[in-house]
Amino acid sequence: MNTTESLLRRRRCLLGAGLGLLAPWMQARALDKPQGRVVLTLAGRLGAVNQGDGKAAFDMKMLEQLPQKSFSTQTPWYPAPISFTGPLLRDVLAAAGAKPGGKIILTALNGYKAEMPFDDVLRFDVIVARLMNERPMPVREKGPLFVVYPFDSRPELKADLYYGRSIWQLRSLDIQ
Repeated sequence: MNTTESLLRRRRCLLGAGLGLLAPWMQARALDKPQGRVVLTLAGRLGAVNQGDGKAAFDMKMLEQLPQKSFSTQTPWYPAPISFTGPLLRDVLAAAGAKPGGKIILTALNGYKAEMPFDDVLRFDVIVARLMNERPMPVREKGPLFVVYPFDSRPELKADLYYGRSIWQLRSLDIQ
């Protein structure tokens, strides 16, 4: 086998491995319609929608049915570490068949927006927290949904860049 054939074979193997990591986002799947009040809406590059306008809507029960992740972390908004529980953001995106790449625009109930590279959901265990210290979060306490990075898990996450992407009172995600 010559050098060119060897390089092509390696590239095919790497491409296959990379596609395996992205498989959850490449498969369009049926998304149930929300039965309760919609708490999160996804728009943009989606493979699975449940709304006539091409969006994916989630009620709290739909988010509860996704695998849950909990961690305790120190944040700049509270004096002591807080426990957060909710689905991984990557699982929420996968449920809607979001196409990887680009960025995600996060929008809060009050219209505040933050931008997150899609790569963050692959690199870090970012969650859409629905519980704080094992209790649902009312709007006046940054709820009902709060995007939280596991700040204490990696030193680079303890930075204004990631704090700014941790949006509370999350209302919608636009996958671009």
